[in-house]
Amino acid sequence: MEPVDVAFALVGVGALLAGILPRMLERRPLSMPIAFLGLGMLVFLLPIGLPSPDPLAHRELTTHLTEIGVIVALMGAGLKIDRPLSWRRWSSTWRLLAITMPLCIAAVALLGWWWAGLVPAAALLLGAALAPTDPVLAADVQVGEPTDAEDSEDEVRFALTSEAGLNDGLAFPFVYAAIAIAGTSLAPAQWFADWFAIDVLWKIAAGVGGGLLVGWLLGKLFFRAPSDLRLARHAEGFLALAATFLAYGLVEVIGGYGFLAVFVAARAIRAAERTHEFHSVLHDFAEQIERLLTVMLLLLFGGAVIGGLLAPLTWRAAAVGLALVFVLRPLFGWLSLRGAPGRPAEHWVISAFGIRGVGSFYYLAYATTATDFPQAELLWATVGLVVVVSVVVHGVAATPVMQLLDRAGERTSDPSEREGARGEPALGGARG
Repeated sequence: MEPVDVAFALVGVGALLAGILPRMLERRPLSMPIAFLGLGMLVFLLPIGLPSPDPLAHRELTTHLTEIGVIVALMGAGLKIDRPLSWRRWSSTWRLLAITMPLCIAAVALLGWWWAGLVPAAALLLGAALAPTDPVLAADVQVGEPTDAEDSEDEVRFALTSEAGLNDGLAFPFVYAAIAIAGTSLAPAQWFADWFAIDVLWKIAAGVGGGLLVGWLLGKLFFRAPSDLRLARHAEGFLALAATFLAYGLVEVIGGYGFLAVFVAARAIRAAERTHEFHSVLHDFAEQIERLLTVMLLLLFGGAVIGGLLAPLTWRAAAVGLALVFVLRPLFGWLSLRGAPGRPAEHWVISAFGIRGVGSFYYLAYATTATDFPQAELLWATVGLVVVVSVVVHGVAATPVMQLLDRAGERTSDPSEREGARGEPALGGARG
């Protein structure tokens, strides 16, 4: 039995299940990520000759596989948000990005250093890698496909989708800070100015500006070009991949944050012709590719867990990871959302469902490939534990919690709606 033949069969089974399971699990307290994580663990337990998918032994491959998974998910997330960008309408997002994420990074880094015994560079990398809400594994708590209604999205799914779309790029400066600490013997005063100017200001500005430019140009090509060249007329979904890789590649070439550029480009494409049905075509294709990539990554992750990924874990490091999932993210999220759109029940759900996943693996793989980090095995074990816990806990809780909020009618789509409701139930109902 050749391992490559087994791999082909496994990919085929995974792709088939990816088409079946979402419909079977739609109303049940079980998610597709749980199923494929378990399947990966089961398959790699069997004596069929599959090599161990150890991310530490294949760091560059891990980096690129997770990279592709994240950028495709970011394009899908940007296309399916109906709510136009504004400071007031996106206030929950800004709070989660500006308050919750930095507090989580700082708290995990401090606990990792003080409690788990990590060196400063490793502790900061752990905080940065675990900070973003994942755009890949959070489908059960995100908005649905694009619609024509700007205010159809409830605050919970909107906040989690928009946060996942933006925070992957904004966590990168802290990853670069960890790389700078690990890779040089310089004091912080000697590298901080360059880090702030380049890794914070320039790379974020290039990501946003490059994404806007690419999205604007593609929007013109899709919806405003002469009839023969107007690509929206042909309804070809694979153009979602063209937009994804074009935005990501061009912005990375000029030294910006490609993750940020992909999401911004998707929002610019959506703004070019907000109600056109071509957005649904693009979104559906991106979602299908994302689902296939998610299946593959989860199968490999399950195999890595069986292969001993969690073996270096210490109980102190495990405590730090569990504290993030069950204490730090919910607490900081709830505090940051005080006064934001939505009601207290919604704020608690948004805060509790900061799902960790593929993005965390990408940052860890990228950083440990860029330079040698001490205690890298412990970092991988800790992140692996957090993702396993997040997949299981959030996957089980997502469906019943969202159904409960739907039935309770405690869903808010926009601050102005609350002001004009006069005691009537807020807009809720179906996803997206």
